[in-house]
Amino acid sequence: MRVTRTLRATVGAALTGALLITASGPAAADQTRKDLWPLEAFGSQQLWKDATGKGVTVAVLDSGFRETHQDLKGQFLAEPGFGKKAEAEAAKNLGPGEDDVRDHGTAMASIIAAHGHGPGGSEGVKGLAPGAKILPVPEYGVGGQATRWAVDHGADVINMSYGGGQSGDECDSVAYALSKGVVVVAGVGNDAVTKRTYPVGCPGVIGVGAVDQYGMPAEFNNHNADTDLLAPGVKLPVASGKSDSGYDGGTQGSSQATAYVSATAALLKEKFPDLTPGQIANRLVKTAGLPKDQKGLKLPDAHYGYGYIQPGPALRKDIAAGPKEGPLPMPKGKPAQAGAAQGADKSQDAGESTGGNGTLLLYGGIGVGVLVVVGIVVAVVASSRRRKNAGGQAWG
Repeated sequence: MRVTRTLRATVGAALTGALLITASGPAAADQTRKDLWPLEAFGSQQLWKDATGKGVTVAVLDSGFRETHQDLKGQFLAEPGFGKKAEAEAAKNLGPGEDDVRDHGTAMASIIAAHGHGPGGSEGVKGLAPGAKILPVPEYGVGGQATRWAVDHGADVINMSYGGGQSGDECDSVAYALSKGVVVVAGVGNDAVTKRTYPVGCPGVIGVGAVDQYGMPAEFNNHNADTDLLAPGVKLPVASGKSDSGYDGGTQGSSQATAYVSATAALLKEKFPDLTPGQIANRLVKTAGLPKDQKGLKLPDAHYGYGYIQPGPALRKDIAAGPKEGPLPMPKGKPAQAGAAQGADKSQDAGESTGGNGTLLLYGGIGVGVLVVVGIVVAVVASSRRRKNAGGQAWG
């Protein structure tokens, strides 16, 4: 029987602690729930005594969403008017064998706020913040408009499990979100390179890479100064967008890791509603863990950031709020009007820019190895398919 090490967040122990997810643990009603190791690792039943994300809105900017999935029904708020059109345009450009356009967004929403199904919600996927609501924002081709729309329609946290070249107003729309008190979380990408992508490269974004059950950063993570935190992103079941009862097991990528950080931010937003985005980041950073053999690591590190999240300590430890800007680089000055580029990078030494073509790629998520295009321009789709056929690794 496989022994796994986990981040025993409820008692503040490091991920290298000796909690065993084996037959001696709580019985699971089905295989999907049994395989959802982060819930056991984080001590979710104890976490939910402190916070479930109730009253918090998490905007998921993504590909599309199956809002009728049995584990998510009732968790979605109304999406923007441009959402259905954007989703339909994206669906037209899917190539043979490519995923349903709703798969990725449904998966991310399930990690954040799914309630499961069956007796007491004991079956299927359950999110880390099941009390939160999902604001679904299909964002193909709309750039910073999606971010600003989410902010103006009540988002407390914005989840961005995608990346690519920087669009004109992308970083400024992030600055706008932060100025309104919204936490912004994005994935670092899965190409195992130092190359910068966006939106994770924008100042103020919490950049997230994947960690496995043993506390080790995933080999596929991009690694540079945009990495702030690690979160579960390996061998995870998620809800699938292909049917109301569909699941995809064993997925991995920084997409999933990003969703877990967004869910943790939702828990913190419920318990500490007056904290700024920087102060939320401060609690996450101050309680992050490292494997025992990395205790002397100079932080932040390109592979570990400040370490892997520990939601229990983040919720319970007595931590001074600190400066409103928090420990991460933040935007300078006031956000410009929509369409004007702020231009500042999150840091100056995180690797080369990916350029300004604004191409967005979902951070794979539904199985590393599949590249999913999120642009609506035919030329972009064709270019991405060439990369896929050439064996390019997906970002997740």
